[in-house]
Amino acid sequence: MSIRGKDLFDVDDLEISDVKEIFERAQFFKKHGFQKLTSLKGKSICTLFFESSTRTRISFELAAKRLGADVVNFTASTSSLNKGESFKDTVKTLDAMGIDLYVIRHSEPGSPMMMKKYTNSPVINAGDGIHAHPTQALLDAYTIWEKFGDFKIKIAIIGDILHSRVARSNAKLLKMLGADVTLVGPESFIPEYFENYGVRISHDVEKSISESDAVMGLRVQLERQSGGFFSTLDEYNEFYGINSKRMEIANPIFMHPGPMNRGVEVMEEVSDSDSSVVEEQVTNGVFVRMALLDLILGGVEN
Repeated sequence: MSIRGKDLFDVDDLEISDVKEIFERAQFFKKHGFQKLTSLKGKSICTLFFESSTRTRISFELAAKRLGADVVNFTASTSSLNKGESFKDTVKTLDAMGIDLYVIRHSEPGSPMMMKKYTNSPVINAGDGIHAHPTQALLDAYTIWEKFGDFKIKIAIIGDILHSRVARSNAKLLKMLGADVTLVGPESFIPEYFENYGVRISHDVEKSISESDAVMGLRVQLERQSGGFFSTLDEYNEFYGINSKRMEIANPIFMHPGPMNRGVEVMEEVSDSDSSVVEEQVTNGVFVRMALLDLILGGVEN
């Protein structure tokens, strides 16, 4: 199965063979470093970010530009949407300007699928509410593949699972690739339906870390704190914070999709340690997104 011309709403849209092809393409680009290529010269890619973003937006923009594509950054706050134009008309207007691929981030789950109703161009989901974040899951899996060579590993994903699109996409993709995945956090952060992902659920952070080859911390979404999911941030850190004492038992690699709340879900002694691959995740994000754009739009760079 080829992903040429396909949409990417979540990792469910991918076969294992697609993932391997993306990884191999990303590896090819990484070997050549951050040089400017021309495989997507003449293609126009539009990024529509209705939610704040640093890593994902810039990563996609750099990936597209390094492949030679023209990039249009759509900003909702300064667009005609503020004048009452519908989302449908906005997309059709962009389509009429010859956009070849859209990258969208939106706070509402399902927004990328809604957008697809109004365009024939491929759509990539860069995060929709708490639903999915497939490209983050791909770059995380690629980083694991680089480190271990396969997915015969145990990984603990720790933190605010309930509100995390990263946790959802990672749980599905890593499970599909053969990893042993455990979701860890307070009971209020892991509803029972997460068992449907075929992963393990634990509330014992020490045990989970001690049995893992990789640990992924998740941002405790402070804007949700008013919901009463735990009493204080200090309490969360005491019981679920990733610190050096908890990590030293098995010495797993530390991962985080960012942004980090240092001193809350992870201590600086871990995030800045030699076991941390956070910066590698960011670097790999550019190459994985280059691979994805290149394969979807049919680039021919060799």
